[in-house]
Amino acid sequence: MPWPDPHLLLAAMGAAFLAGLARGFSGFGAALIFVPLGSAILGPRVAAPLLLVVDLVMASPMIPRAWRFAARGEVALMALGALVGVPAGAWLLLQLEAEALRWGMCAMVLAMVALLASGWRYQGAPWPPATLAVGAVSGLFSGAAQMGGPPLVAYWMGGTNDAARVRANLVLTGAIGGALSAVAYLAGGLLGLELLLLAAALGPLYGLGLWIGGRLFGMASQQMFRRICFGLILLAAVIGLPLWDR
Repeated sequence: MPWPDPHLLLAAMGAAFLAGLARGFSGFGAALIFVPLGSAILGPRVAAPLLLVVDLVMASPMIPRAWRFAARGEVALMALGALVGVPAGAWLLLQLEAEALRWGMCAMVLAMVALLASGWRYQGAPWPPATLAVGAVSGLFSGAAQMGGPPLVAYWMGGTNDAARVRANLVLTGAIGGALSAVAYLAGGLLGLELLLLAAALGPLYGLGLWIGGRLFGMASQQMFRRICFGLILLAAVIGLPLWDR
């Protein structure tokens, strides 16, 4: 991977900051913002692994607490599903042409934000076959574009778990999915020294966005922040379309 030109690097830093800001004040949206923008700036085979490295490092302090509070049996079933889904998603990332990947990623972003904005949630207690299936779908989206969060949110938020346990489940499942993606990306040659150096350059801006977003949370209604986040995601999906390359 060649080192990006200065203007591209600055654009990628801006995208990382916006992604961190969205996640900081709403708890989701990092991949939905960064992947379409990062794919347009750096290419899809750089954007997804890059966000993986940055987010794994920044989110790692949350893992010990999540381990204590998560429903570890449900998370284990999710992980089993992800063992199938992540390699399949990584294979798509490696095999599809860059333009097709960008169209697919932008379409995925629009579908995921529609799912989240609709308010639909799975109702009832977690069902093991459904948990495995959701894990596989989440893993597929994670391997292809690091967008495995929305299916998990839709599945767990409407169940019998309380909010603290759901959050812990999401953090722990995301960490496991990230580790599986890292193995798949490493095997596919997507993680190299240049990408790690680029992650080090973008990491502080992502972390700053997380911090500012966290400070902003509570200054206005959650509904307003969600609308802002959805607006940023939709804007990122539109800007990231290959349509503007011509």
